[in-house]
Amino acid sequence: MKDQYGREIEYMRISVTDRCNLRCRYCMPEGGISTIPMEELLSYEEIETVCRIAADMGIRKIRLTGGEPLVRLEVAKLVRMLRQIDGIDSVTMTTNGILLKQHLDELLEAGLSGVNISLDTLDPERFRNITGVDALDQVLDSIHACLDRGLQTKVNTVLIPDDFFAPREAFCKAGECPERDRGAETAAENWWSMLELARTLPVDLRFIELMPIGEGRQYYQISGADALQMLKDRYPELREDHTVHGSGPAVYYKIPGFAGTVGMIQALHGKFCAGCNRIRMSATGKIKPCLCYADTFDLKPALRRREKEEVRRILSEAIYRKPSSHCFEEPDEISEDKRMVSIGG
Repeated sequence: MKDQYGREIEYMRISVTDRCNLRCRYCMPEGGISTIPMEELLSYEEIETVCRIAADMGIRKIRLTGGEPLVRLEVAKLVRMLRQIDGIDSVTMTTNGILLKQHLDELLEAGLSGVNISLDTLDPERFRNITGVDALDQVLDSIHACLDRGLQTKVNTVLIPDDFFAPREAFCKAGECPERDRGAETAAENWWSMLELARTLPVDLRFIELMPIGEGRQYYQISGADALQMLKDRYPELREDHTVHGSGPAVYYKIPGFAGTVGMIQALHGKFCAGCNRIRMSATGKIKPCLCYADTFDLKPALRRREKEEVRRILSEAIYRKPSSHCFEEPDEISEDKRMVSIGG
């Protein structure tokens, strides 16, 4: 189905839970959040109903997100249900990787097409300071397990400033960040270490601009353009890779001698809205046409009344009314006040 600007919408990101086993500071406050009662979440059967209708309207790719999708019980069951829908070509997942290795066999048997694993550093202390837990080894084990099984594996690294890696209490007090240099130059050391993954492993390592949503609003924004220029300065032989890596907005690059590729997603400064092909659904059934705006279209009442045609009508309206572009370059225009963990990553 096309939206009002003629864009073909074929990709749907579905949050299955707002719960997470990490406390990444750009996603969640230190004290955590009040989670949604389980009975308020869409059941797997309700998600399947939405996806069958969406597939009939032209959705071809589904990504399961959270929170952390693997903290919801039997998520492999949902993967299997969605892979059996006519018209759905792929079902992928975004995960922090901590529980991935132990669930990998059942996910592969269910038909999982690929994973995006969120990982911002290879340094154990920095990992603990960012996430609040000691679990770097579990994430790395999951990456290796996915590659060993031949699963398409992408690693997402948020472009965050260097003093962000300090303990939380040293970085922010009373909700105010200290006035000090937090530019791209100071974060480069961590990025270069992350590049070791792409040098030694056949992964797509993608650097992603920090979204100014929820907790992310208080942090210094490092542009993907600055990071890319630093990458080009360090690796003059870097060349753009024009092979297809998926349906997302990442621009990929090859570096001679690297087993994998390096991608850049300029979600804030790149403004790839003209080619946007996606919508999002929260764990409670709210369709979100664009991250920048608070507008949502609630499917749950119609789902619980088993009114499939009403679900179709609401979904159709949500797709058609996608805005022409985001507003992140104009902070005063951002109407979304929820955190990413609640919206769905």
